[in-house]
Amino acid sequence: MLSITNRLKKLKTHFQIRSYTTATATISTRNESNKKESLYSRISPLGDPKLAMTPELDNWVQKGFKVRLSELKQIIHDLRKRRRFHHALEVSEWMNKKGMCAFTPTDHAVQLDLIGKVHGFVEAEKYFNALTEEDKNGKTYGALLHCYVRQRETDKSLSHFEKMKEKGFVESPVTYNDIMCLYIRSSETDKVLDVLKEMKTNGVNPDNLSYRMCINSYGDKLDIEGMEKVLSEMEKDSNIVMDWNTYAVVANCYIKEKLTDKANNALKKAEKLVAKDGLGYNHLISLHARLGNKEDVLRLWGLQKTACKRQINRDYTTMVKSLVRIEEFEKAEKLLVEWKSSGNVYDFQVPLILIDGYLKKDLSDKAKDLLDNLVNERKATTPDIWGLVADSFLKKGDVQKALSCMDCAFSLPLGKKDWKLDSKTVYKLFKGFGEKASIRELSDVKVFVLELRRFVKVDRETHHTFMKAYINSDKDPDFLDYYMKVAGIEEDEETRNFLNGLMKK
Repeated sequence: MLSITNRLKKLKTHFQIRSYTTATATISTRNESNKKESLYSRISPLGDPKLAMTPELDNWVQKGFKVRLSELKQIIHDLRKRRRFHHALEVSEWMNKKGMCAFTPTDHAVQLDLIGKVHGFVEAEKYFNALTEEDKNGKTYGALLHCYVRQRETDKSLSHFEKMKEKGFVESPVTYNDIMCLYIRSSETDKVLDVLKEMKTNGVNPDNLSYRMCINSYGDKLDIEGMEKVLSEMEKDSNIVMDWNTYAVVANCYIKEKLTDKANNALKKAEKLVAKDGLGYNHLISLHARLGNKEDVLRLWGLQKTACKRQINRDYTTMVKSLVRIEEFEKAEKLLVEWKSSGNVYDFQVPLILIDGYLKKDLSDKAKDLLDNLVNERKATTPDIWGLVADSFLKKGDVQKALSCMDCAFSLPLGKKDWKLDSKTVYKLFKGFGEKASIRELSDVKVFVLELRRFVKVDRETHHTFMKAYINSDKDPDFLDYYMKVAGIEEDEETRNFLNGLMKK
């Protein structure tokens, strides 16, 4: 613990790496290689949600480069797909403000949806109400309905739905699907089937999502017979082209009911339809892992790597998680090495899955080794995971390794406002040190207490936890006086009563 200052000097640049920093590196590399730069290449890599799109767009125009409407719309589409809604809205608003084109109802619908996602339905309502009557068509009405449903505004959703029916704007399954989604989010799954019947009565053909939500509703109620009936109806519907997603939903329901053979059959059908869909492979791999199908997990990963051009972090996350689930730790370790050399942006969530897997299996040393390797590679970690690894060592009575982990946590060059250590973890650490630390190790524990107070507020109850564990472990009670001074605990009536109660036991 006394090496904290030295570690701070040594590691002060180690953890400044963030996912979005690779954006700058990407742009720089492109410039250095003299490749023709596009607006898309400038905008797309900016992954930090705190960065603004507008300066980049303005700078592009100021340099005399052309701005194509089609490219801007593609950028918005791409950002929405990546769930970067703040950025997508910023680009859309910039495009509208600059008067680059007269917004069509479709453009308004996109912006309305983005406003709802970023600012909520109230702002979306304001935008909708300001539209001309010509722009208030099925698309913009539908976008506002989607905003209401997303925020579970049941009354507004149903009222708006009735207006849409009055105006003849309910001609596709999309609107009905929103209402189905509303009932599912409101835990009124029985009404989902009524919506399906209403669709058919009104001559609107259900789409894949319509059927899938009904199947899911039956699955949530554990009504396998009802689920299979809807699936059979869907398979016979001439307007429907079956997809992997539906069979994956069915397989998931079977797994919940431990109907292994039926789940495997559904997964076989899904596999025939997955084609080159990386997300589809992710789902199937996860479901096979839940079934404990090791060979299928590995086989599908091989197929995915052949079918898809490249594997992104999402794919590696799914696969590492699946390998940990089926306890193939050695293969997960090898996959992590492959991920590091894949060229993907560093994301701590990928190795974190393996670290969590180690901790669940009491492999504390392996978890620490992996974290140490990340530190040596100058990759970011978090205080919380160091705290959890420290706790796992304390459970084994290894106080020194626990303190070493917290030394690493304290070395992270983050400000107090950025430093996060879960209160439950702090509680466990105090209890663990109180029970496991020997008299000679308590000087290191004192340093731990002082360092921890630099970053997180430790309440009196947590300190009492340490004191109780300490006394129950038959350690020198005189130490508590010094500990209270170090920890800054004033001996008020609460603490006095607490200590008196312990001494009587």
